Amino acid sequence: MSDSASKDGSRRSLISWLPLIGAALFCGGMWLGYLLADGDRITPAQAKLNTIFELIEEDYVDTVDMDSLVEMTIPMLLKNLDPHSVYVPAAARERANRDLESSFFGIGITFQILNDSVCVVEVVPGGPAELEGVLAGDRIVAVDGQSLIGKDIDNEAVFGLLRGPKDSPVEITVVRAGEPAPLKFNLIRDVIPSVSIEASYLMNDSVGYVRLSKFAANTHTEFLQAMTDLRYNGATCFIIDLRDNSGGLLDQAILIANELLPAGSDIVSVRGRDSSNDSHWQADGTSLFAESPLVVLVDEFTASSSEIVAGAVQDNDRGLILGRRTYGKGLVQHKIALPDSSEIRLTVQRYYTPSGRSIQKPFKPGELDEYETEVMGRIASGELFSADSVKLNSTEIFTTLSGRPVYAGGGIMPDVFVASDTTGYTSYYLRVANEGLITSFAYEYADLNRADLSESRSVDELLSKLPGHDVLLWAFVKYAADNGVPRRWYYINNSAELIVNLLTAHIARDILGVDAFYQIVNRRDPVVNEAIRRLNQGIDLSKTE
Repeated sequence: MSDSASKDGSRRSLISWLPLIGAALFCGGMWLGYLLADGDRITPAQAKLNTIFELIEEDYVDTVDMDSLVEMTIPMLLKNLDPHSVYVPAAARERANRDLESSFFGIGITFQILNDSVCVVEVVPGGPAELEGVLAGDRIVAVDGQSLIGKDIDNEAVFGLLRGPKDSPVEITVVRAGEPAPLKFNLIRDVIPSVSIEASYLMNDSVGYVRLSKFAANTHTEFLQAMTDLRYNGATCFIIDLRDNSGGLLDQAILIANELLPAGSDIVSVRGRDSSNDSHWQADGTSLFAESPLVVLVDEFTASSSEIVAGAVQDNDRGLILGRRTYGKGLVQHKIALPDSSEIRLTVQRYYTPSGRSIQKPFKPGELDEYETEVMGRIASGELFSADSVKLNSTEIFTTLSGRPVYAGGGIMPDVFVASDTTGYTSYYLRVANEGLITSFAYEYADLNRADLSESRSVDELLSKLPGHDVLLWAFVKYAADNGVPRRWYYINNSAELIVNLLTAHIARDILGVDAFYQIVNRRDPVVNEAIRRLNQGIDLSKTE
């Protein structure tokens, strides 16, 4: 059969099914309403729907897989509600919930996939991998005898191989620099904490820095430990970095806001169609950090639970919000388990900051494309580079405790705007970054020099062991050229500082851990540097812009 004949046949088959699929999408949506409704109260519409389904199932000319049609229907139904009500199939439910769990059962490593190799970046202290001698820099080439070499692998596939039931055995085979043959390790999976604090360290003698990546089940515990450790080591003021944090669990956001606010301060309210389920939270006065000078960093990807914390700090005049306007997600989802172990995350409430504002950005039900690309629109309008380009909703003005104006309906506008830094962004930089060459070069350099670099006890000590910036840049440019990116020195010179900064940061991460990465990256971050400057001169919320 020719290619063209095959395609024509496929089109005819699809066209013949379109009326049935359309009807099923409509009817399936109503059927879902029946499933979620009170079983003792069937409306005429639901009774009609049952009849239609029975007709299709019993009388339609062909046998129809009703389960498959319903699976197609549910996402379409929820899409017509709001942007954040979603359906999670049973097969994807575990993966979807994984990031918000406090722990999992595994071997205790952080890895990245470079050049089709599973490279160990960090080994969790006290975890099964460390106890058996697995080292950062090892490359995992097989799991339980299943070779990973030359295969198209991704993170999910690796998770599936390395994670499993508690106390279950797993054998990994690794290649290690300097070893003549692969090494095998027989490990017993154990509880591994899921970490949501990406970095915490002293930026100078008095400023502590904490970066949160998500709000998971153990985020508050991690946050309190990090803040306490920083204070013990001399921190008297703090920078909380919520940039790129898309949110997570509401209760964790409330607990963290409680650590930052004085007693009686409003934190957040949630209100829905059924007022009996409305809730309101206030700080209970147990905070150890309610008096410490505070700056919270936000950007266009700060969303949901992150915005709850930022909004509580801003509306209570508790600290300085610095960066760029946040994402604007003010809807609360409730997980509803379905009989087949799938689930619906249905929007049931909106949350409101202490001043009473909803920061949910506008959307039209069923028209999600514009909503999902709204951040790209900010870039096109110039908002990320100029505060004058920010479009605030002047019809919904609220006030903080001290009477400062704040706005609803589109994220949280920071007290101090700092433009997105694109210094050094050239076509050459974007290509080597997008192709992962900066990361892979850094890993290979760290691996080749691991014996010497691993003796470093601080970022500054490690940096002193690296070659000069020009030497490192030349080595990288050659590496990139060997991997298909030609030398373009005009663009390379314009991007040199950025590239070298990221190379050293990734090398430091591979040797000393994630804290070291941010210690280096943050040194040239204008948002972080502005936060430090504001803390050093003393925060005055009456002089924000």
